[in-house]
Amino acid sequence: MTTPTPSSLTLFQRWWLAVRPKTLFASMSPVLVGCGVAIFHRGPFRLGAALAALLVAVLFQIAANLINDVADFSKGTDTHDRRGPIRVTQAGILTPTQVWQGVGVIALLAAACGLYLTSLAGWGVIWIGLSAALGAALYSLGPYPLSDYGLGDLFAMIFFGFVAVCGTAWVVSGTLPWVAWPAAAGVGALVTAILVVNNIRDIETDRRAGRINVPIRFGRQPGETEYASMLLLAFAVPLLLFILLQGQVWLLLVYAAAPNALRVFRQLRAAQTGPIFNQLLAKTSRLTFLYGALLAAALAFSGLIPVQLFGFFTAK
Repeated sequence: MTTPTPSSLTLFQRWWLAVRPKTLFASMSPVLVGCGVAIFHRGPFRLGAALAALLVAVLFQIAANLINDVADFSKGTDTHDRRGPIRVTQAGILTPTQVWQGVGVIALLAAACGLYLTSLAGWGVIWIGLSAALGAALYSLGPYPLSDYGLGDLFAMIFFGFVAVCGTAWVVSGTLPWVAWPAAAGVGALVTAILVVNNIRDIETDRRAGRINVPIRFGRQPGETEYASMLLLAFAVPLLLFILLQGQVWLLLVYAAAPNALRVFRQLRAAQTGPIFNQLLAKTSRLTFLYGALLAAALAFSGLIPVQLFGFFTAK
């Protein structure tokens, strides 16, 4: 991969590389599902809160990307032989100071959105925001970064699954229906799958950096098994909800994404080169967005236009 020089890029292009736009689709997915949960409940729906939550999710993803970029450079994890996409700090496209300044701007924008959400949903929003910000920092920073000690997958499940989906449903509708929890597990599983692709791609460089995760500790094949497990968990969720929600036919819409998931998994098993893994990262991110959009639509239609095949569980 040819690394562009700072002089060959405009200011916009430098920051566009820094924010890693291909990762941003995945950050939108849990917010979409949280909105779908809110519509399913058929209570109040705050459109302004939904839009603000979407913006906060994207801003947190950008901040996490920037922090990870500069932290990996500082620790020496990102070297010239890494197989992943260009990292702007390591490539000299932006200085560490510039990246940290970018993090500060993003934090201010997220805080402004957070204050707006607090005015709508109460002080609980502050605690959710602070926990998410702390998690984003601990993922890459400190003496024991989560990403270095095999806890990145758990981080993805908690914050991009349960916190994002349940938090969105709560700020948008003012309540938290039980369906938010299994729906959050499905989205969190696919976001975790994105990290698994990253971990398989970077086995050698991460091992030299002293990191610990499933592919490093057990090998590539167990890493592929972890990826498959995340796919199975994600696609078990609509089936579970289909059963518990009296056979809501709309939930079967989610399986329109299943052929795509199977295709990406097959490509992962055959992948060997860095560029192929980078394509699979983008494809898994798009799969996460497609899954989230379909699950959100399925939940929304289940609440607005229920079509039930049977019934033995009536709680909503």
